[in-house]
Amino acid sequence: MNLCNADSNGSVQNCNNGLEEKLDELRRLLGKSNGDPLRIVSVGAGAWGSVFTALLQDTYGQFRDKVQIRIWRRPLRTVDRATAEHLFEVINSREDVLRRLIRRCAYLKYVEARLGDRTLFADEILKDGFCLNMIDTPICPLKVVTNLQEAVWDADIVVNGLPSTETREIFEEISKYWKERITVPVIISLAKGIEAALEPVPHIITPTKMINQATGVPMENILYLGGPNIASEIYNKEYANARICGAEKWRKPIAKFLRQPHFIVWDNGDLVTHEVMGGLKNVYAIGAGMVAALTNESATSKSVYFAHCTSEMIFITHLLAEEPEKLAGPLLADTYVTLLKGRNAWYGQMLAKGELSPDMGDSIRGKGMIQGVSAVEAFFELLSQSSLNVLHPEVNKPVAPVELCPILKTLYKILISREQSSQAILQALRDENLNDPRERIEIAQSHAFYRPSLLGQP
Repeated sequence: MNLCNADSNGSVQNCNNGLEEKLDELRRLLGKSNGDPLRIVSVGAGAWGSVFTALLQDTYGQFRDKVQIRIWRRPLRTVDRATAEHLFEVINSREDVLRRLIRRCAYLKYVEARLGDRTLFADEILKDGFCLNMIDTPICPLKVVTNLQEAVWDADIVVNGLPSTETREIFEEISKYWKERITVPVIISLAKGIEAALEPVPHIITPTKMINQATGVPMENILYLGGPNIASEIYNKEYANARICGAEKWRKPIAKFLRQPHFIVWDNGDLVTHEVMGGLKNVYAIGAGMVAALTNESATSKSVYFAHCTSEMIFITHLLAEEPEKLAGPLLADTYVTLLKGRNAWYGQMLAKGELSPDMGDSIRGKGMIQGVSAVEAFFELLSQSSLNVLHPEVNKPVAPVELCPILKTLYKILISREQSSQAILQALRDENLNDPRERIEIAQSHAFYRPSLLGQP
């Protein structure tokens, strides 16, 4: 079969080109019989979760008898008047979107919302193809479910599009609906963030581990998908890479299922360290945004910051990974794109400009959860533990690893303990001891730094 369909935005989709075969292959692996659709549900409707679901809908939604794609988000989240006005401008700037809404008899409610005569809700606009955290990038209309039990109870594949800070709570709720399940679902986590646990030994808990602990789904059925990408650009078909990590049983067929000409998905068995690195780059992206704002986008200052922050990240990867050099490429690429256009760098800029303050919390309307804030606290807590002490070359005595990470320490004082203002990040760059960032890397490379216990491994 060779289908060419127009998508709901009015543009023409690529012809089938083997899509149905890829879908059939995954259905067979999941034991689906004829007449029983493959049920894919995304839990959480932030920018990346919404785009990921929309990509699947655009690609496979034409095969309605074989796959059902849905997204869950909480009900009753209102769209404020300013956002409704901006949304109206976006709609009228896109002829394809305007025509689609008129055809669906949905345009009038956006007119009324602009005038203040109607309140829009986030789940309502998502059904029309608008994500509250990404208003400027219309996506395809999505099947939205606001009842969590209805969304997940019979799902074959669950996509975790939640922030790491909400993952445990929601999946503990989900586990109640899976008590009677016979088959085990496959879970793909998009979350980038970590928690710190100090007992029985200091260790990191990643979103995939939270899901495992909350639901009892075995780790071999839980995958992590990450990469250097910006959600809106991926939906606009900018060429992008991603990497799906986890057990071979599922990562290879899922990678094949997700792969598209403009979205290349590789696979890797090292789940936890890739997941941790996805959280680590958000930490330093906040500082990068501060430096950019405080120095009026000085290329020199930003490059000085980049040298220092990458040396700290490399230092930390030597604690977390037995072969840290394998992570250098993915980590730096993900860091680079986040510094260029990520929400964590934007958050750092807004703090430094005084347009936001740490007291306002880390969930920002129109942007969603700023994951780097909780990651700063988690990494600082972990690397402050005396059980992880390393030898400081200058004072020749053991110190906690965080003592060799001045930027991380400063970000903690700005964001968590609130002891310092954003200006302190510039002082962290002005190294009075004249230490070359290269020396921090050499320290890590010249010692047996690797601590498998940090990742919960023996």
